[in-house]
Amino acid sequence: MVKEQMNHTIDKILANIEKVMIGKRDVAELSIIALLAQGHVLLEDVPGVGKTMMVRALAKSVNASFRRIQFTPDLLPSDVTGVSIYNPKEMEFEFRPGPLMGNIILADEINRTSPKTQSALLEGMEEASITIDGVTHKLKKPFFVMATQNPIEYEGTYPLPEAQLDRFLLKMKMGYPDPIEEMEVLHRAQKVPPIEELNPVIDLEELRSLQNQIKEVFVDDSIKRYIVDIVNKTRNHPSIYLGASPRGSIALMKAAQSYAFMYGRRFVLPDDIQYLTTHVLAHRIILKSEAKFEGISAEEVIDRIIGRVPVPVQRLVK
Repeated sequence: MVKEQMNHTIDKILANIEKVMIGKRDVAELSIIALLAQGHVLLEDVPGVGKTMMVRALAKSVNASFRRIQFTPDLLPSDVTGVSIYNPKEMEFEFRPGPLMGNIILADEINRTSPKTQSALLEGMEEASITIDGVTHKLKKPFFVMATQNPIEYEGTYPLPEAQLDRFLLKMKMGYPDPIEEMEVLHRAQKVPPIEELNPVIDLEELRSLQNQIKEVFVDDSIKRYIVDIVNKTRNHPSIYLGASPRGSIALMKAAQSYAFMYGRRFVLPDDIQYLTTHVLAHRIILKSEAKFEGISAEEVIDRIIGRVPVPVQRLVK
């Protein structure tokens, strides 16, 4: 697809991230799409490919507080959300906030911890608040989680249930760099890490303004019908046991609004839907055992669905 001129502010954020990241512009773009749409990202990949660096660069670029949570089998929910501790001097309980009380959170290896601790994080993602000892604490805004998980065939992992996977706006993979990119990584590793010299290009108030503007991006009824048709196909496909929920339809629309805004448009095109559908829906479906046995992936099934749903041709109102 032909991409239009990028929004100037978002282009500055991407350029800033690229001072640190090498050859992963598509991953950075998708992360910004989720951030602007007030969603969250699940990144499935092996260790050491730059996930932490990318999220730190994004946080620094928008002048947001960054927190990293390393999930382990013995991590407790209170280690994530915080805990109330009795203060004998004041004779009352005081809330000690956990790392979840930040703007941009890297939840590293989320499938290494128990389902109970996973739920503590996912509750905060869904409700934008956490409850400790009956007291509700609102999370900071903006609030963005990038959770990473090891590939599911790794030992010692707790796969996320489908209902929890559904909470992530996008799922993507970063992948290894090619040899030329990896050479550049080595060159940069000899010097002062670029992340230490990175400066913000916008502040949180500007980011919140961008998030509000996303909601004003126009979505024609023909585009909404296109989204519904794609999602409905996942519920009737012979290779799919469980299709995407209405939350998937909403997520696809919001992601498309964010993507259109990123490229300076105030309206969504069918191309936007086609580009984002795999990232938005593949983790929301469950394949039948026969499809898995044949080696068919969720991404392949979604791609086939996109190819079979008629594209709307109605002229969009700008």
